[in-house]
This record gives sequence, C-alpha cells and structure tokens, in this order.
Amino acid sequence: MRPLFLLLSTLSAFLAVAFGAFGAHGLKAILSPEMLVVYKTAVTYQMWHALGLGLIALLINTQQSSRLLHYAGWLMFAGILLFSGSLYALSLSGLKWLGMITPLGGVCFLAAWLLLIIFSFNTYQNKSNKNGTL
Repeated sequence: MRPLFLLLSTLSAFLAVAFGAFGAHGLKAILSPEMLVVYKTAVTYQMWHALGLGLIALLINTQQSSRLLHYAGWLMFAGILLFSGSLYALSLSGLKWLGMITPLGGVCFLAAWLLLIIFSFNTYQNKSNKNGTL
C-alpha cells in the first residue's frame, strides 16, 4: 500500500471534521451567511476528496505499478489544498482574489477523477479480455 496517500487521506478527513465543527460552532457568529456557505463548501469538498484519496490508497494496494493511480493521488491532494484551501482563506480573510485559485483546485479534482475513470476502464477491459468477455 502507498502509506503516504493513506496518511494524507486520513489527515485530510480529520481536518475536514475539525474545520467543519469549528465553522459550525466558532464561525457561525463571525462570518457572513455568504462566507459561511463558502466555508462549508470547502469542508464538503475536502471530506469527499479525502475519501477519494483513501480509495486511491486502497487501489494502489492492488495495483502498485499503476502510474495513473499515483498521478490521481497527487492531483487529488493538490485539489484539496488549492480548492478547499483557497475557499477557507477566502471565507476567513474576505480577500476576493483568492477565489481565482479555487478553479485550479477544481481542475485538479477533475483530472484526478478522470485518471481514476481511465484506470477503472483499463482494469475492466483487461479482466474482460482475460475471461473472454467484454
């Protein structure tokens, strides 16, 4: 298994829970409703992609030589940092220009999921060819 991706996954999930609790209890009275929605979006995307990163860690356990999985893992982690990180910073600082970073994280997420689709298709095709079915 690629323990680094498992570590990044569990750390990201832990932080998503902690940030979510902080947002619900500590920031509710401080942030505007609009910025609270931005903050919640960061937490939601961080958690889902932390779980996606965990999936990648588990898949690497079965296909250690797959470059697609390794690239997908790094893209997923970069997406968490860029997408959620920029939204956290935007909501807490109010600096609107930070919103320009968010789409870069979204592109990283999309690229990571696309690599997982390609990996899944290749795995399906290879197993189907071995079994004589497609």
